Amino acid sequence: MASAFQESKLKGMFAAFDADGDGCLREEDFRALVSRWSRLERVGPGTELRARVETLLMDWWATLLEAGDAQGDGTVDMGELLSVVDRLPAMTAHVTATADTVFDAVDADGDGWISPEEHRRLVETWNGRPVDTTGVFPLLDLNGDGRLSRDEFAQLWRQFWISDDPREPGNWLCGHFVH
Repeated sequence: MASAFQESKLKGMFAAFDADGDGCLREEDFRALVSRWSRLERVGPGTELRARVETLLMDWWATLLEAGDAQGDGTVDMGELLSVVDRLPAMTAHVTATADTVFDAVDADGDGWISPEEHRRLVETWNGRPVDTTGVFPLLDLNGDGRLSRDEFAQLWRQFWISDDPREPGNWLCGHFVH
């Protein structure tokens, strides 16, 4: 079972996924997430990246539903989401593929790096609202070069979704959380 630490960092993500705020994830919530991601410049309607983002998010919805819908009601609650987190260490390739698509979507200028501004946009896109990310990027940018490479981002992404170690920097990838 997911630890209390994992639960605390994923509560915010659950709330971000739960577009209607009813405490349960449904397919409609993931369609709303696709819509939010489609507002990013490189993910506009009709683009190859839009198709990748939609496929990615809807595949994760299918995975959540299959693995987490213990009650068979077509919804996934927070507890059921946390049960899926236990399976993520065995799904590292899928988690990394997710990071690649997210990286491409967020790298607004296509320069192969994520800047602090692009990182802020990532957090706000997930959350669907403005989010204070003050002080977060320096925690992620371990080499201090002011940007994240694809490999750095993939490592941080895996840490966010899989790590149970509060000291790992990836736990800050999606912004502030209470731990």
